[in-house]
Amino acid sequence: MESFKSSIAELLEEESVELSDELQSFEAWDSLTVLSIIAFCDSEYNVPLSADEIDNSGTVLGLKELIESKM
Repeated sequence: MESFKSSIAELLEEESVELSDELQSFEAWDSLTVLSIIAFCDSEYNVPLSADEIDNSGTVLGLKELIESKM
């Protein structure tokens, strides 16, 4: 999970992200980004996520905690 923030920043087309950032506040946030996050979590962490789970996580930290809870 060390490179988690940088990977999420890349998926969101940002230089960097903070754990407190709201996922839906990013300009690149759309259904394709959600699908990219689903694929990333599956390939990097072997954790299956749904679009609803990602939306409900709210923040970068919420997403991180969701992934960790399923590992």
